[in-house]
Amino acid sequence: MKHLLAAMALGVLGATTAFAGGETPSNPDAKVYFVNLEDGATVSSPIQVVFGLSGMGVAPAGTEVENTGHHHLFINRPPLGEGEDGAEELEYGIPADENHIHFGGGQTETTIELPPGQHTLQLVLGDWSHVPHATPIVSDMITITVE
Repeated sequence: MKHLLAAMALGVLGATTAFAGGETPSNPDAKVYFVNLEDGATVSSPIQVVFGLSGMGVAPAGTEVENTGHHHLFINRPPLGEGEDGAEELEYGIPADENHIHFGGGQTETTIELPPGQHTLQLVLGDWSHVPHATPIVSDMITITVE
């Protein structure tokens, strides 16, 4: 029984820490979301994407101000912290590539080009150094269809 409880405790700890970000604290009520897109939407390219944020503010990368961050758009990849490079995203920061788009200037919207078909999108708020906050602020992942 002791071994079962120990294994369960380790499982809970593992599940809890699997989604822990960096060291920068965040407002526990903060939310990031898509203003103009919803799961299952059918759109045409180019696609305007408007980022919503409540409970925190937006500041450019490199600006270390409490309760702020800047947006990152994940395109066609697993949710934050999952997949091949998920652990590195949480611990070392969000990479910059075609699947992780940075908005370090403090931008709150963008226009993207995607080919026809289904695509997944997720918003992630990063701290001043592109690392997710201690309690990561992420949107729901949505799937859109480009005609």
